[in-house]
Amino acid sequence: MSLEPVAAALRVFLADDHPVVLAGVKALVSAGEGLEIVGEAADGNTALHLATELKPDIAILDISMPGLNGVQVAEQLRRACPGCKILALTVHEDRGYLRQLLDLGISGYVLKRSAADDLVRAIRAVAAGGLYLDPAVAGKVMSASAAKVAGVDTGKAADLSDREIEVLRLTASGHSNKAMAAELRLAVKTVETYKARAMEKLGFRTRVELVRYAVSKGWLTNV
Repeated sequence: MSLEPVAAALRVFLADDHPVVLAGVKALVSAGEGLEIVGEAADGNTALHLATELKPDIAILDISMPGLNGVQVAEQLRRACPGCKILALTVHEDRGYLRQLLDLGISGYVLKRSAADDLVRAIRAVAAGGLYLDPAVAGKVMSASAAKVAGVDTGKAADLSDREIEVLRLTASGHSNKAMAAELRLAVKTVETYKARAMEKLGFRTRVELVRYAVSKGWLTNV
Protein backbone atom coordinates (compact mmCIF):
# COMPACT_ATOMS: atom_id res chain seq x y z
CA MET A 1 0.00 0.00 0.00
CA SER A 2 1.47 3.33 -1.07
CA LEU A 3 1.31 6.33 1.19
CA GLU A 4 0.55 9.79 -0.14
CA PRO A 5 3.46 12.22 0.30
CA VAL A 6 3.07 14.64 3.17
CA ALA A 7 3.17 18.28 2.06
CA ALA A 8 6.04 20.25 3.53
CA ALA A 9 5.07 22.77 6.18
CA LEU A 10 5.03 26.43 5.20
CA ARG A 11 8.03 28.10 6.82
CA VAL A 12 6.99 31.35 8.50
CA PHE A 13 9.16 34.15 9.91
CA LEU A 14 7.76 36.74 12.35
CA ALA A 15 8.91 40.27 13.19
CA ASP A 16 7.24 42.58 15.72
CA ASP A 17 8.73 44.77 18.44
CA HIS A 18 5.85 44.28 20.90
CA PRO A 19 6.40 41.08 22.95
CA VAL A 20 2.69 40.57 23.68
CA VAL A 21 1.75 40.95 20.00
CA LEU A 22 4.60 38.67 18.92
CA ALA A 23 3.49 36.02 21.41
CA GLY A 24 -0.08 36.26 20.13
CA VAL A 25 0.99 35.96 16.49
CA LYS A 26 3.18 32.96 17.34
CA ALA A 27 0.21 31.27 18.99
CA LEU A 28 -2.03 31.91 15.97
CA VAL A 29 0.53 30.63 13.47
CA SER A 30 1.51 27.63 15.61
CA ALA A 31 -2.14 26.58 15.79
CA GLY A 32 -2.44 26.62 11.99
CA GLU A 33 -2.10 23.23 10.36
CA GLY A 34 0.94 22.90 8.11
CA LEU A 35 2.62 26.09 9.39
CA GLU A 36 6.06 26.14 10.99
CA ILE A 37 7.70 29.16 12.65
CA VAL A 38 11.37 29.18 11.68
CA GLY A 39 12.47 32.45 13.27
CA GLU A 40 11.47 35.72 14.90
CA ALA A 41 12.82 39.20 15.49
CA ALA A 42 11.93 42.26 17.55
CA ASP A 43 13.58 44.93 15.38
CA GLY A 44 14.02 45.66 11.70
CA ASN A 45 17.76 45.07 11.40
CA THR A 46 17.57 41.65 13.02
CA ALA A 47 14.49 40.80 10.96
CA LEU A 48 16.27 41.54 7.69
CA HIS A 49 19.39 39.61 8.70
CA LEU A 50 17.57 36.52 9.93
CA ALA A 51 14.95 36.41 7.17
CA THR A 52 17.66 36.71 4.51
CA GLU A 53 19.57 33.87 6.16
CA LEU A 54 16.57 31.61 6.83
CA LYS A 55 14.77 32.21 3.51
CA PRO A 56 11.24 31.50 4.82
CA ASP A 57 8.23 30.96 2.57
CA ILE A 58 6.37 33.79 4.33
CA ALA A 59 7.70 36.75 6.32
CA ILE A 60 5.16 38.52 8.53
CA LEU A 61 6.40 42.04 9.24
CA ASP A 62 5.17 44.79 11.54
CA ILE A 63 5.50 48.22 9.89
CA SER A 64 6.59 50.19 12.97
CA MET A 65 9.80 48.63 14.28
CA PRO A 66 13.00 50.13 15.72
CA GLY A 67 16.00 50.30 13.41
CA LEU A 68 14.73 49.54 9.95
CA ASN A 69 10.96 49.88 9.74
CA GLY A 70 8.78 47.27 8.05
CA VAL A 71 8.71 49.13 4.74
CA GLN A 72 12.51 49.25 4.62
CA VAL A 73 12.79 45.58 5.59
CA ALA A 74 10.27 44.62 2.90
CA GLU A 75 12.14 46.59 0.24
CA GLN A 76 15.49 44.99 1.03
CA LEU A 77 14.09 41.52 1.65
CA ARG A 78 12.39 41.53 -1.75
CA ARG A 79 15.83 41.88 -3.32
CA ALA A 80 17.70 39.55 -0.97
CA CYS A 81 15.09 36.77 -0.90
CA PRO A 82 12.79 37.06 -3.94
CA GLY A 83 11.12 33.73 -3.21
CA CYS A 84 9.85 34.93 0.17
CA LYS A 85 6.28 36.24 0.26
CA ILE A 86 5.87 39.28 2.50
CA LEU A 87 2.78 39.90 4.60
CA ALA A 88 2.43 43.15 6.55
CA LEU A 89 0.69 42.87 9.94
CA THR A 90 0.00 46.33 11.28
CA VAL A 91 -2.27 48.75 13.13
CA HIS A 92 -1.92 51.25 10.28
CA GLU A 93 -4.95 51.72 8.04
CA ASP A 94 -3.29 54.65 6.27
CA ARG A 95 -3.53 54.51 2.49
CA GLY A 96 0.03 55.80 2.16
CA TYR A 97 1.58 52.75 3.83
CA LEU A 98 -0.61 50.44 1.79
CA ARG A 99 0.32 52.07 -1.51
CA GLN A 100 4.01 52.07 -0.62
CA LEU A 101 4.05 48.40 0.32
CA LEU A 102 1.99 47.30 -2.67
CA ASP A 103 4.39 49.07 -4.98
CA LEU A 104 7.27 47.25 -3.28
CA GLY A 105 5.59 43.95 -4.15
CA ILE A 106 4.25 42.66 -0.85
CA SER A 107 1.60 39.94 -1.08
CA GLY A 108 -0.55 40.63 1.97
CA TYR A 109 -1.72 43.38 4.32
CA VAL A 110 -3.55 42.41 7.52
CA LEU A 111 -4.64 44.69 10.36
CA LYS A 112 -3.70 43.51 13.85
CA ARG A 113 -7.28 43.91 15.01
CA SER A 114 -8.27 41.31 12.39
CA ALA A 115 -5.39 38.90 13.01
CA ALA A 116 -7.30 36.39 15.12
CA ASP A 117 -9.79 35.83 12.30
CA ASP A 118 -7.77 36.53 9.18
CA LEU A 119 -4.04 35.92 9.67
CA VAL A 120 -3.89 32.19 8.94
CA ARG A 121 -6.24 32.61 5.97
CA ALA A 122 -4.00 35.41 4.68
CA ILE A 123 -0.89 33.24 5.05
CA ARG A 124 -2.47 30.45 3.01
CA ALA A 125 -3.74 32.85 0.33
CA VAL A 126 -0.33 34.45 -0.04
CA ALA A 127 1.46 31.09 -0.10
CA ALA A 128 -0.87 29.95 -2.90
CA GLY A 129 0.23 32.89 -5.02
CA GLY A 130 -2.67 35.21 -4.24
CA LEU A 131 -2.87 38.73 -2.90
CA TYR A 132 -4.58 39.20 0.46
CA LEU A 133 -5.77 42.62 1.62
CA ASP A 134 -7.62 43.11 4.88
CA PRO A 135 -11.24 43.93 3.96
CA ALA A 136 -10.95 47.19 5.92
CA VAL A 137 -8.18 48.44 3.61
CA ALA A 138 -9.09 46.68 0.36
CA GLY A 139 -11.81 49.26 -0.24
CA LYS A 140 -9.23 52.02 -0.04
CA VAL A 141 -7.24 50.44 -2.85
CA MET A 142 -10.34 50.21 -5.00
CA SER A 143 -11.82 53.61 -4.17
CA ALA A 144 -8.67 55.70 -4.47
CA SER A 145 -8.35 56.98 -8.01
CA ALA A 146 -11.04 54.52 -9.09
CA ALA A 147 -11.56 56.67 -12.13
CA LYS A 148 -8.12 55.60 -13.30
CA VAL A 149 -9.33 52.02 -13.62
CA ALA A 150 -12.69 53.00 -15.05
CA GLY A 151 -10.91 55.16 -17.56
CA VAL A 152 -8.68 52.44 -18.98
CA ASP A 153 -9.06 52.38 -22.74
CA THR A 154 -10.95 49.12 -23.35
CA GLY A 155 -9.34 48.87 -26.76
CA LYS A 156 -5.90 48.83 -25.20
CA ALA A 157 -7.03 46.32 -22.59
CA ALA A 158 -8.35 44.06 -25.33
CA ASP A 159 -4.96 44.24 -27.03
CA LEU A 160 -3.27 42.41 -24.15
CA SER A 161 -2.00 38.99 -25.16
CA ASP A 162 -2.62 35.92 -23.01
CA ARG A 163 1.03 35.98 -21.94
CA GLU A 164 0.86 39.66 -21.01
CA ILE A 165 -2.25 39.02 -18.91
CA GLU A 166 -0.51 36.12 -17.19
CA VAL A 167 2.51 38.29 -16.35
CA LEU A 168 0.33 41.13 -15.08
CA ARG A 169 -1.73 38.78 -12.92
CA LEU A 170 1.40 37.34 -11.31
CA THR A 171 2.87 40.82 -10.87
CA ALA A 172 -0.29 42.01 -9.11
CA SER A 173 -0.08 38.98 -6.82
CA GLY A 174 3.41 39.95 -5.69
CA HIS A 175 5.61 37.68 -7.80
CA SER A 176 9.11 38.95 -8.61
CA ASN A 177 10.39 38.94 -12.19
CA LYS A 178 12.66 36.02 -11.31
CA ALA A 179 9.81 34.01 -9.78
CA MET A 180 7.59 34.67 -12.82
CA ALA A 181 10.38 33.64 -15.17
CA ALA A 182 10.74 30.33 -13.35
CA GLU A 183 6.99 29.67 -13.26
CA LEU A 184 6.42 30.59 -16.90
CA ARG A 185 9.70 29.07 -18.10
CA LEU A 186 10.83 32.30 -19.70
CA ALA A 187 13.96 34.42 -19.46
CA VAL A 188 13.82 37.21 -16.88
CA LYS A 189 14.36 39.78 -19.64
CA THR A 190 11.43 38.35 -21.57
CA VAL A 191 9.18 38.66 -18.51
CA GLU A 192 10.33 42.26 -18.03
CA THR A 193 9.47 43.01 -21.66
CA TYR A 194 5.98 41.49 -21.39
CA LYS A 195 5.31 43.44 -18.20
CA ALA A 196 6.60 46.76 -19.50
CA ARG A 197 4.63 46.42 -22.73
CA ALA A 198 1.40 45.49 -20.94
CA MET A 199 1.73 48.29 -18.39
CA GLU A 200 2.33 50.75 -21.22
CA LYS A 201 -0.76 49.53 -23.08
CA LEU A 202 -2.88 50.14 -19.99
CA GLY A 203 -1.20 53.43 -19.13
CA PHE A 204 -0.17 52.19 -15.65
CA ARG A 205 2.94 53.28 -13.80
CA THR A 206 2.57 51.62 -10.39
CA ARG A 207 1.59 48.26 -8.96
CA VAL A 208 -1.22 49.95 -7.02
CA GLU A 209 -2.90 50.87 -10.32
CA LEU A 210 -2.32 47.32 -11.54
CA VAL A 211 -3.82 45.80 -8.36
CA ARG A 212 -6.98 47.88 -8.75
CA TYR A 213 -7.27 46.75 -12.35
CA ALA A 214 -6.58 43.11 -11.45
CA VAL A 215 -9.30 43.17 -8.79
CA SER A 216 -11.77 44.74 -11.23
CA LYS A 217 -11.01 41.99 -13.76
CA GLY A 218 -11.40 39.20 -11.17
CA TRP A 219 -7.80 38.09 -11.44
CA LEU A 220 -7.22 38.18 -7.69
CA THR A 221 -9.76 36.01 -5.97
CA ASN A 222 -8.24 36.36 -2.49
CA VAL A 223 -8.70 40.13 -2.07
